[in-house]
Amino acid sequence: MSWLVALPALDGREYVYRVHAPPDALRADLFWSAFHCHDDGPHPRAFDRFDGALIWRAGTGDPGPMDLTVHQY
Repeated sequence: MSWLVALPALDGREYVYRVHAPPDALRADLFWSAFHCHDDGPHPRAFDRFDGALIWRAGTGDPGPMDLTVHQY
């Protein structure tokens, strides 16, 4: 199963990561997987606030209107 995690970054953009995890994965684990992937990449620093992230199952709908950049993890 795939999850999508949108992280706001210091450059004002949202970066979205696809995290592969079971359906009962903890949202905090999904957040930290995406955050550490972002932190290891070349992009501007993401905010490390859990409540600032959007997390949803891939293919279950759109979390809302956003200008998103999607990265695979």
